[in-house]
Amino acid sequence: MKVKLLCTLLFFISQCNYSQTIKGKVIFNNYAIADVEVINANTKTLTSSDANGKFSIAVKTNDVLVFVSKGYEVKQIAINSETITKNNLTIELILKAEELNEVVITKMPSINLSLDENYEQGKLDKLALEKSTRSLKTGVYNGSIENGMDLMRIGGMILGLFRKEKETAAKTVPKIEFKARAATEYNQKFYVESLKLKPEQIPLFLEFCDADPKSKTVSESSNGLALMDFLFSKNTEFKKLTPVAR
Repeated sequence: MKVKLLCTLLFFISQCNYSQTIKGKVIFNNYAIADVEVINANTKTLTSSDANGKFSIAVKTNDVLVFVSKGYEVKQIAINSETITKNNLTIELILKAEELNEVVITKMPSINLSLDENYEQGKLDKLALEKSTRSLKTGVYNGSIENGMDLMRIGGMILGLFRKEKETAAKTVPKIEFKARAATEYNQKFYVESLKLKPEQIPLFLEFCDADPKSKTVSESSNGLALMDFLFSKNTEFKKLTPVAR
């Protein structure tokens, strides 16, 4: 009996103190998500999900795993002994609201056809092309290109639309503020549990980070790990301040 109790005790101690590889899968609406960054916030190790959404990473009890993917909300989970024993995580991400809005907007028609003169001209161009096609079907070719100038004009119009759309997109790309991104991607639980900050310290901490010129570069980077590393490094500096961080 004592031997069994000792073995059980040793088993739980090993679960708490030694890293083990845990496996899982990242999904959205039952579809696998590839290239999701899986980060162990405690050991700062990183891996990515494969084409089938599967991943494996070394963890131990009380570690925090963070899942980061462009277009999805950041998700984090705490590892316990039950999670390690089960060794089969299923992580479901949530699509960001702004990403969903962009998809809807791009599929909406941007031209009011009933009032647009270009639409009326487009109908005339279509009739001209149909007329040209009927002429070719007769089997007689006289060496001329009927409505050739119309085709050139149509091509120029299309090219102009592409250029205008590209210029508009370049002008409307918003600059991401550091504090806004940090507050959006990481909730209060992350700052309290992972960074060991008090709730009332969080706004001051974000101001402290924003004062660093490096925060501008980090906020515009698409690399989620870069933002996390920056927060951890600034947290170390923040806690050295006295009596600000206490």
